[in-house]
Amino acid sequence: MLYTAPQQDKEGSDTLEGSHLAKDSNFSSHPHEFPEGGLAAWMTTFGAFLIQVCGFGYTTSFGVYQDFYTQHYLTNETPSAISWIGSLNTFLVTAVGLMSGSLYDRGYFYHLVIAGSLLQSFCLFMLSLSKPDQYYQIFLAQGVGLGVASGLVYVPSIAVVSHYFRRRRTLAMTFVASGSSLGAVIHPIMLNNLLNGRLGFGNGVRASAGFVSVLLLIACLCMRTRLDPPITPTNYIVAAKKCIRDVPFIFMIAGGFFFQAGFYYPLFFIQLDSIKHGLSVTFSFYSLVILNVSNCVARVMSGFIAASTGVPNLIIAATISGGLVILGMIGLSSLASVIVLGVVYGYCAGLYIAMMAPLAAILTPDLSELGARMGISFFISGFGSLIGAPISGVLLTSNYTWWVPAVFSGVS
Repeated sequence: MLYTAPQQDKEGSDTLEGSHLAKDSNFSSHPHEFPEGGLAAWMTTFGAFLIQVCGFGYTTSFGVYQDFYTQHYLTNETPSAISWIGSLNTFLVTAVGLMSGSLYDRGYFYHLVIAGSLLQSFCLFMLSLSKPDQYYQIFLAQGVGLGVASGLVYVPSIAVVSHYFRRRRTLAMTFVASGSSLGAVIHPIMLNNLLNGRLGFGNGVRASAGFVSVLLLIACLCMRTRLDPPITPTNYIVAAKKCIRDVPFIFMIAGGFFFQAGFYYPLFFIQLDSIKHGLSVTFSFYSLVILNVSNCVARVMSGFIAASTGVPNLIIAATISGGLVILGMIGLSSLASVIVLGVVYGYCAGLYIAMMAPLAAILTPDLSELGARMGISFFISGFGSLIGAPISGVLLTSNYTWWVPAVFSGVS
């Protein structure tokens, strides 16, 4: 009911009552309006950004661990067995999103981000206690524990941004997504210097765990929800049935599965590839950093590019280009080739990853189902990341036949 200001001859009590009604009316309509900015909006966005720095940013730095484990810490294991640690971690980040997305829709945002942050900190400190050639210890702490922890916070931290933005949602989400690539720049530099320096594995991982824990604490203090959860929580069975009938959404999931099957090959193996081709060890330590710097630039720019090209067109172009660059890794043999391939692939991969959440939001007509749809799509497409890197490791063999996994990953 519209509020009409009281006439001058009304009593003061009527005026006071009218002012309360006006405030109540403004408050009730406020949730349906998106502020598109403000302190709370950008603090929440920054907190979500930090979650990505510590979550996917750490996961996509596994190439450092892959190299270190293969050459020093898990020398009795094959590259394929070691890559299962990173691939399971990656899969769980997205697969646990099926559960965390559902809980997010039911209003458990704070429970998820706090529990996930505590678990991630705990698992990193447990990883630091793992002993050489004790595969199961590292697998449980890094593969399972870190994967579940990051999965608890991944979908909620992205979805909460939609509480504050509609018109500028793609821009805000791409800023959040750029956090993972910035983390994938910071963590490899830190880990390579810590693991291969005087501190060694145990103290090096503990130092990394302390850094991550501080960032997660800041993130938890920054993020705030704005909208109340829906009165009737999203039914995942109903949401899944809607997804099956939604052809564009099905194509998005299928494309995500195949892309992720090849996506992690450069991230996991480019550092080891550089070393085995006789390049400087110091330079090889920064090969993953070069890739992720380009990745970070792409994620920041993707929001502006998508405004002109459209999200679907941009993600298609990035997918095709990324596959061609992976095929080009067959020719990796010199410092220049590592730089060119790292820069170009990092940029293509950054565009794709930055557009995943905006594409899911665009293809979700009812935002109350956004958490459910993101969880379903990330869970199914995550199987690609689960099997992709281990298959590449098997194809690589102990003889390091680099062209075979490159063809597999590039074509997929």
